[in-house]
Amino acid sequence: MKIEPFGVEQWMNAWETRATLNLAETCVDSLTLADLMQITGATQSTPADLAAMKMTYGAIRGSDRLRAAVAALHDRQGPDNVLIAHGTIGANHMVYQALVAPADKVVAITPTYQQHTAIPRSMGAEVVEVTLREADGWQPDWDALDRLAQGAKVIALTNPNNPTGALIEAGGLDRLVAIARANDAWILCDEVYRGTEQGDTMPAIADLYAKGISTGSTSKAFSLAGLRLGWIVGPEALLQGCERHRDYTTISVGMIDDYFAAMALENAGAILERSRGIVRGNLALLRDWVAGEPRVAFVPPRAGTTALLRVDGMADSYGFCEALIRDTGVMLTPGAVMGMEGYLRIGYACAPEVLGAGLARLSDWLAKGADGL
Repeated sequence: MKIEPFGVEQWMNAWETRATLNLAETCVDSLTLADLMQITGATQSTPADLAAMKMTYGAIRGSDRLRAAVAALHDRQGPDNVLIAHGTIGANHMVYQALVAPADKVVAITPTYQQHTAIPRSMGAEVVEVTLREADGWQPDWDALDRLAQGAKVIALTNPNNPTGALIEAGGLDRLVAIARANDAWILCDEVYRGTEQGDTMPAIADLYAKGISTGSTSKAFSLAGLRLGWIVGPEALLQGCERHRDYTTISVGMIDDYFAAMALENAGAILERSRGIVRGNLALLRDWVAGEPRVAFVPPRAGTTALLRVDGMADSYGFCEALIRDTGVMLTPGAVMGMEGYLRIGYACAPEVLGAGLARLSDWLAKGADGL
């Protein structure tokens, strides 16, 4: 199977270990295991639990405890509707493997995480993109989606959206479901940023539609990317198809990852409260910074951890970001690696002091005309 290079991941691989102030990071400021144990009140029990843990494969679909904790994040799901995966990236890949065949039609709302276009293309599917526009507040053109979704096997999106930070709320999700139902199409909704909304938490697509598939993980909103643990939530028959493919790749997740993920999700309220505090406070800081920068504009995100910045006069986002990190140590993500030339993606969910210091350096750099424009 041939597949195109993953632009964002190649950029991160090349530069993130060299950054002094990483404003390209998309996870809410990461927890330590000590933080996790303190938040969950498990500082006394965890060492004994880990010491007694026999290093087998464990439960192949994910432990009963963890699948129940994932199901509890949804309104209408039980443990049998949950399959544990190797991150959201593994979850999405398995869904495409289970559903998509050559010549199938996949409609992707873009910009998006590149998986949702590159993987189905690599499988021989016809991928049709419905492109979000800044002028529309990064919201879908529903008439265009309705027209382009005719005959679709899968409609794929990220909600909250990566990279724009836009959010399709309940009314929009109802329109999406109506379009999918009219075409008997599946909806794959990558909900890895669910829980980071600036307002109320959005509904999960798996709770709204019989052919809705919600994927997520502990990486973004739960600040535990190091666990490399995600999930698929959907109909049992779909999960069985996904599991057949996983038998050839990861088989299962690690027992230690499963253990800490269950601990986190059983205390989702406390962890998400921390995450929302960070993203809401940091977004206020970012708004103020943009308001004070005459060359910079953005549509303020409604959810997630990222936003797209537009810089007047910038024609080469990749060159801009390379020069910025070399000159200042501040890392952003060029829109060019996401098919969004003319924009920069900023991750604003890092520690507040990192965001503040990075924005200050960026302001100084722009003021000196050091962007090479």
